[in-house]
Amino acid sequence: MTIHRLTTVFAMAALLLLAVGTSGLAGKAITMKGSDTMVILGQRWAEVYMKTHKDAVIQVTGGGSGTGIAALINGSADIAQSSRSMKDKEKDEVKAKRGAAPSEIATALDGLAIYVHEKNPITRLNATQLKAIYQGDITSWKDVGGPDEEIVVYSRENNSGTYAYFKEHILKNEDFAPQVQTLPGTASIINAVSKDEWAIGYGGIGYSSGVRPLAVANEGSSEYFEPTEANVASGKYPLARPLFWYTVGEPTGEIKALVDWVLGPEGQAVVSEVGYYPLPKPKTGEAPKSDSGR
Repeated sequence: MTIHRLTTVFAMAALLLLAVGTSGLAGKAITMKGSDTMVILGQRWAEVYMKTHKDAVIQVTGGGSGTGIAALINGSADIAQSSRSMKDKEKDEVKAKRGAAPSEIATALDGLAIYVHEKNPITRLNATQLKAIYQGDITSWKDVGGPDEEIVVYSRENNSGTYAYFKEHILKNEDFAPQVQTLPGTASIINAVSKDEWAIGYGGIGYSSGVRPLAVANEGSSEYFEPTEANVASGKYPLARPLFWYTVGEPTGEIKALVDWVLGPEGQAVVSEVGYYPLPKPKTGEAPKSDSGR
């Protein structure tokens, strides 16, 4: 996504929030909260949907997948956007406090990308190398085939679904090294890596301005895959994952209409426009396995 487009999206987000305050007569606003990876996608969906559904009012904010799920549990959100699967404990809390089990809806696909500066000569890393970098066992690019330069490592904050996914799939739920620097959103990660030739970070494939995603191989595999649409859809890319919406019970009324639109041709075209990958057509609406390809 270009900086210009990102700026436009956030400008539209401000307009969306303004719309909530000035068009209350149009009906109850649909409130979406959660994943920072998905916030640019949710905002673009809302913008396009409201252009053709004049009575619809949709408010979209980020804060992280954990924040969105907590909002769904306490009733301050109609839809939680999440880049990770909801935990069983969280599902139980939704049912206990909202009176119905949550409904999980896969809305798009993402290849969680490993980003380096566009001038960094490294083109690929395997899962074992990534784990060593993020646990402080590898601290120089020379140890993975690059120049003798210190690796500056960035991660997301622990309320992020992307953080949880990376920790589970790369660190095997072990701890990050103390020197790993945490930033509040994927946009912050991309900004930091784009300004430091020897930095590394991770985030959704929809963010890519000034940085370059690496090819990644599974632990013990010699085959590397780039986070392309084909490799993510097939599960060959090791960090392929679905991006979810969660609702309380099966969607009904205005929320169901929005869900149906997002899973249809117009909503899935927005997915591609923003930089993520649409669901495979034969399986639209079905949740791919979170650990596919591993």
